[in-house]
Amino acid sequence: MKLHELTIKETAQGLKSGEFSALDVCKDYLGRIKELNKDIFAYLSVDEKGALKQAEEADGLISKGKAGILTGMPSAIKDNIMVCGLKCTSASKILENYVAPYDATVIKKLKEKKAVFLGKANMDEFAMGSSTENSAFGVTKNPRDLSRVPGGSSGGSAAAVASNMAVFALGSDTGGSIRLPAAFCGVVGLKPTYGAVSRYGLTAFASSLDQIGPLAKTVEDAKIVFEVISGKDPMDSTSVDSPAGAKEFDLKKIKVGIPKEYFIKGIDAKIEEEIRSAIKKYEDMGVKVEEISLPHTDYALAAYYIINPSEASANLARFDGIRYGYSAGGKDLLDLYMETKGKGFGPEVRRRIMLGTYALSSGYYDAYYLRAQKVRTLIKKDFEKAFEKVDAIFTPTSPIFPFKIGEKASDPLSMYLVDIYTVSVNLVGVPALTFPIAKVGNLPVGLQIIGKPFGESTLFNLGNAFPGN
Repeated sequence: MKLHELTIKETAQGLKSGEFSALDVCKDYLGRIKELNKDIFAYLSVDEKGALKQAEEADGLISKGKAGILTGMPSAIKDNIMVCGLKCTSASKILENYVAPYDATVIKKLKEKKAVFLGKANMDEFAMGSSTENSAFGVTKNPRDLSRVPGGSSGGSAAAVASNMAVFALGSDTGGSIRLPAAFCGVVGLKPTYGAVSRYGLTAFASSLDQIGPLAKTVEDAKIVFEVISGKDPMDSTSVDSPAGAKEFDLKKIKVGIPKEYFIKGIDAKIEEEIRSAIKKYEDMGVKVEEISLPHTDYALAAYYIINPSEASANLARFDGIRYGYSAGGKDLLDLYMETKGKGFGPEVRRRIMLGTYALSSGYYDAYYLRAQKVRTLIKKDFEKAFEKVDAIFTPTSPIFPFKIGEKASDPLSMYLVDIYTVSVNLVGVPALTFPIAKVGNLPVGLQIIGKPFGESTLFNLGNAFPGN
């Protein structure tokens, strides 16, 4: 097996036994990037010099027997997460030359474990999109089929892991931005509980929804990365220490809910067939399965696409052409704002800022934003009620297979519908894991497991129990 095909666990064993060095691993991945990135475009920038230096440092620790599980592991970091000294563009022209002045908390934690940072991964501009077609610097392609999208907004991170250009990656998930690309590219993605991972150093998009999480080759690898990056951080007041997971796990004592609202018209028949087949495998292993109802599911997408742009319009007001980033100049202050934002932001970002500003404006606030927050509360109650009866919820991650590049570009509404199974999780703040369960042709199908708040350990146990994982 080639070095770039190994998982975190396998790479760590090889490093420990001296079969190969961290430098060997790093060079192998850098060679892979040189070979494939021109076609896939998973990386916006590659820090070859920095990565090789970090790998050498990792080898020093390994030789002294002081290595941790992530020591020397080559990673890709979504380009909205700060890595000190590297560009952090959020795939936007407005931040084209912005260099991060500090490390995000998740990066500090990875640096403490001596992980290696290969470079910054492409994404939808400011994480707004489901296809990574909205990047100002070019489209990322799906490694499983180069004519198709990798999903978004963490498409570069998912494509890097799927094409073995990184052993793991970090992404951010605001309404499915880790899980959808993980499902489209056939890798594992975790959206942690809101507050389980610090958001300090993440470019803010929608602050009550954003969460950083891992993309990896296996469920076990995702668990390893999550355990390193999670925990309370004084720099993020929403972060908390995750309660310790249950020590014992017995599949035969687990009860899983299947929401009837998630298996309706619109889902691809082959995806439904594979998801039901996966559920049957769990039943055969002794898991109890019952149909449940999440009655306000129909309103989740509408509520999400009011709350999300509203918070984005507030968060993106800071990009004004004065403090940092691109500035277009202008004859007066208003002209400066209009020129900078008009030329610096792409069409999808402008669309969401306008939607959000409208929803928050005088006379519309109560009709839109306030009502959306009330619906959010109802959706939260649906999940609380469901979790009184079940330990986890099984759903498809996406209703469709990865679509062709350009297929939905002119129809934002049909693009938004791709998020139908993922947005509720962010509105409610619970964790969700997606992993590949099958392939139809060359295209992967992802199963999403939704858990109780801070129930990540149950998700990992269920994921690991799936045949072949």
